[in-house]
Amino acid sequence: MTGLDAYGPEVHEEVARVRELVSRLHAELPRWELVVWTAGNVSQRLSTADLFVIKPSGVTYDELTPESMVVCDLDGTLVDGDRSPSSDTAAHAYVYRHMPEVNGVVHTHSTYATAWAARAEPVPCVLTMMADEFGGDIPIGPFALIGDDSIGRGIVETLRESRSPAVLMQNHGPFTIGKDAKAAVKAAVMVEEVARTVHISRQLGDPLPIPQEDVDRLYDRYQNVYGR
Repeated sequence: MTGLDAYGPEVHEEVARVRELVSRLHAELPRWELVVWTAGNVSQRLSTADLFVIKPSGVTYDELTPESMVVCDLDGTLVDGDRSPSSDTAAHAYVYRHMPEVNGVVHTHSTYATAWAARAEPVPCVLTMMADEFGGDIPIGPFALIGDDSIGRGIVETLRESRSPAVLMQNHGPFTIGKDAKAAVKAAVMVEEVARTVHISRQLGDPLPIPQEDVDRLYDRYQNVYGR
């Protein structure tokens, strides 16, 4: 047996659910003005098998449906779907193989975050929102070309030593991770918001950094108390 035929009904049921979820979450990217045309992608790992669902390559957002989402294994090989997987599939697959706590990955080319990436400059933690969400600066990852797992390696190497769920890959743009795809989409929205705000602040003068002990307190409260 090949493709999804090699898996049982539990996997088939989860694939259907995750395809619907990932399709719906893709609509959040243009809604928050994080992508243009066909750029950007969302994926989520399955809990029942070493598979993930991701956007197909070169499909506009208004054409996306749950059925158009593709299923890949953790090597990035197509398992089920009528189209080729996203060109960033190898990066998503590498993250899933090396960060077992991550179940959602998002990539955008959102304007302000990508502008910081073009400068290879981390976004400094000068906002309480940044302390809450990212636990410090938003780091820069290394320059890497699309086509193999080089981008994935850069994401993992950068975020393994960071509390941030976002990395700005140099000359490329933001990648975000999360416990699921929804959390990764939230991080993508938030990284653009703070990148824009800090950019505007710098036009007015030098933003004031938040002391590390306050960053730590804010992060702990938001992650472990807020909304509980």
